[in-house]
Amino acid sequence: MLLIPAIDLKDGQCVRLKQGEMNDATVFSEDPGAMAAHWLEQGARRLHLVDLNGAFAGKPKNEAAVKSILKAIDGRIPVQIGGGIRDLDTIERYLDDGIDYVIIGTAAVKNPGFLHDACGAFGGHIMVGLDAKDGKVATDGWSKLTGHEVVDLAKKFEDYGVEGVIYTDIGRDGMLSGVNIEATVKLARALKIPVIASGGVASVTDIEALCAVEDDGVEAVICGRSIYTGSLDLKAGQARADELRGEKPAA
Repeated sequence: MLLIPAIDLKDGQCVRLKQGEMNDATVFSEDPGAMAAHWLEQGARRLHLVDLNGAFAGKPKNEAAVKSILKAIDGRIPVQIGGGIRDLDTIERYLDDGIDYVIIGTAAVKNPGFLHDACGAFGGHIMVGLDAKDGKVATDGWSKLTGHEVVDLAKKFEDYGVEGVIYTDIGRDGMLSGVNIEATVKLARALKIPVIASGGVASVTDIEALCAVEDDGVEAVICGRSIYTGSLDLKAGQARADELRGEKPAA
């Protein structure tokens, strides 16, 4: 089980939102590069970036912050990013800059042909982000609820060749209320590709619960507010996950 720190970018700063509300943002750092370096020091093995302005604008808006993060990481761990990715040129630019995985969310739902083209052009680097409430997919920064079932869309996108699915329970994101294990496992069991859990992580108890379903296809979890407020210690959480998998902790 991989614990992936989230760095959500708004106006060049590292923030956390509650249930996707842009006007309910808590600023945790004004230096994204330093924050990335901090999580690297804490043992992070991958980073998850979200361009929040980009998600709402439909195009990247935090390029300088992203580049500062990539400079700080210097290729030592993989970096994935989502938010406002609507065309192949943007994907190519991110990959050229050093991003490893590009996450397509709203555009995948609204324009499946684009996702299909992206998988064809940049195989091995495309993930899909599915944000849902009560099993229904939401788009446009979670502001619009669609009639699409999460599992149905995920199966279709799996056939396109995406590397994995990031599944976020909107109702729990930023609320420290616990991961929706049942819904995440239901999705993972329906797919052959990995599922990354997101939304609601509060403590090491959630990590232990996710480790128990890792063999169902849930291979990682994105950690946000919990590691910023201290309710979850990233290094200790990853060590516990490794212990449950029978791995020796890193020296």
